[in-house]
Amino acid sequence: MTFTDELAELRHNLHKEPEIGLDLPRTQEKVLAALDGLPLEVSTGERLSSVTAVLRGGTRTQEHSPAVLLRADMDALPVHERVDVPFRSRFDGRMHACGHDLHMTMLLGAARLLAERRADLAGDVVFMFQPGEEGHEGARLMIEEGVLDAAGSRVVAAYGMHVFSTMIPNGLFLTKGGPMLAAADTFYVTVRGRGGHGSSPHRALDPIQVGCEIVSQMQTYVTRSFDVFDPVVITVGSFHGGTVDNVIPDDARFEATVRTFSKESRTKIRDGLVRLAQGIASAHGLTADCEFGIGYPVTVNDKTEAAFAAETVREALGGSRYVPMPRPHPGSEDFSLVLDQVPGAFLALGACPPDADPATAPTNHSPEAAFDDAVLADGASVFTELAVRRLAQV
Repeated sequence: MTFTDELAELRHNLHKEPEIGLDLPRTQEKVLAALDGLPLEVSTGERLSSVTAVLRGGTRTQEHSPAVLLRADMDALPVHERVDVPFRSRFDGRMHACGHDLHMTMLLGAARLLAERRADLAGDVVFMFQPGEEGHEGARLMIEEGVLDAAGSRVVAAYGMHVFSTMIPNGLFLTKGGPMLAAADTFYVTVRGRGGHGSSPHRALDPIQVGCEIVSQMQTYVTRSFDVFDPVVITVGSFHGGTVDNVIPDDARFEATVRTFSKESRTKIRDGLVRLAQGIASAHGLTADCEFGIGYPVTVNDKTEAAFAAETVREALGGSRYVPMPRPHPGSEDFSLVLDQVPGAFLALGACPPDADPATAPTNHSPEAAFDDAVLADGASVFTELAVRRLAQV
């Protein structure tokens, strides 16, 4: 069996048994089994099913032992898979719809490749296998448990990678210096009024009508308060109020995801939305309870590290395999928490199946999201080259 075949088999085994959140015992067991026999110092998390492995370089010295970090996320999504493949999820309502099974496989492949080149490594490599990326702040927990210092000193650089089932042609790598992915926060609003009969709305204080007005005016607020070149995206994904058609309820509640690309806009939008919602409610004689759920910050690539990652892809795989990322993407990532602490870069990798059109293929998080195993070996190779070449620079 070739290395490529072995990686595909490993990815399929991970895909079959997806787990959600911070507690991933089956996934952790598979990762540990794949690392078994390699010359690694392996530890597991206390508050989550993480795996941290350290490979000591052969040319490091006690006086000079820099380290770089390579990261893969491990968790799946609460999505019922509709992709008809032999290795489809065995669990109803759970699916590796975001490609984290590929991320783990590529990093496990890199661990093998780097172990084979251990004698030539000018420092140490930290492998970060992280649960809880999908909204559970697994990166924060691993940072608190010391992953950035697992080699004995703070890593000098960190690299992560994310596959895309759509938008990017198969096998292409993209990245950019500066903001690459958005911050993602959640705005919770409960509009409180006074219920009544639907035939006599003038005798009630209708929270649904006011809630709808707030939702509409949030979009106007964004276009009139923020620079179009520092965009803000607000999407209301949940709105609940009332029980039947002829009863005005006492309250209505909605939730919105808020995406920003700078710290300044992120701070400004919080205050602005609260002021807007409460002001509109007050104008109609109602009140609005507002709360911001603080999510992941902006993913900001170090410009030097992003340029280094781009050059690494071009030299390792050929110039045609790298395309500059023209603009940030409004998705979010908790690898941003790592990049807040150490310089590094996050890369995107097109994994759209060759028989699908990237322009129309199902997106990540879709129950029909599909990824091509053919990118696994190249992902492992790029992880490997990033570590080898970056350590050689220190």
